[in-house]
Amino acid sequence: MKWYGKIYIGILIAVLYAPILFLMVYSFNAAGNMVHFDGLTLEHYQSLFSNDRLMSVIFNTIGVALLAAAFATAIGTLGAIGLYHLKNKKIKISLLTLNNVLLVSSDVVIGASFLIMFTAIGHFTGMGLGLITVLISHVAFCIPIVVIIVLPKLYEMNNHTLNAARDLGATEFQVLNKVMLPQLMPAIISGFFMALTYSLDDFTVSFFVTGNGFSVLSVEVYAMARKGISMEINAISTLLFVGIMFGILGYYLIKNVLKHKKQVKRGIL
Repeated sequence: MKWYGKIYIGILIAVLYAPILFLMVYSFNAAGNMVHFDGLTLEHYQSLFSNDRLMSVIFNTIGVALLAAAFATAIGTLGAIGLYHLKNKKIKISLLTLNNVLLVSSDVVIGASFLIMFTAIGHFTGMGLGLITVLISHVAFCIPIVVIIVLPKLYEMNNHTLNAARDLGATEFQVLNKVMLPQLMPAIISGFFMALTYSLDDFTVSFFVTGNGFSVLSVEVYAMARKGISMEINAISTLLFVGIMFGILGYYLIKNVLKHKKQVKRGIL
């Protein structure tokens, strides 16, 4: 890479991460504002952890994200496998198009659609907006992400391996469990983490389908920010950023472990 390319990347990274570092540093500001720095303190973090409402919202957000990512990964993986084995090209293209619509559609449109649907359902069943509606919405918009990630990996597989397993007497379930899923595991893990990130990051859809008795972090931070700048927002953002960084490191660690095991099985190491 040329020197000007390195300078450009350095400037780009600085522009992207400088606001985050600024936010993190001021989360320890004893002055309690974003105007001037007046020494270090953990007061804002203590205030955050003593705030039962915020802690409940944080656990709600993490719980919804993990459940949504898990359900979306399972459904999206099976959906990708189903699309891969589908013989009718017209139906396959139609289903892929419908899958991609959710990826390119506006979050406002998706959120409003879910709100109208849940309102109509609630009119007949009495179900209100809350945990279930948020979870269903998050699973719905995370599934296409998993499908898009897993499907290309299926086309990279060697079909002779699957046919050899069938010739050796393996059932379709054994082929799926023992041959196909281990090869898809890196893509499945990637899909899970992408779905987890999308769920944690979502605001617009959650804003539409969140009820009065349930909230997620993005909606809560938005409500707090409208009342004025609070250092608790800085503390929450810092903890979330650090948690995501650890999640990314964990992803690469798992990926390297799987790659090492694969190389060991092949006799490379």
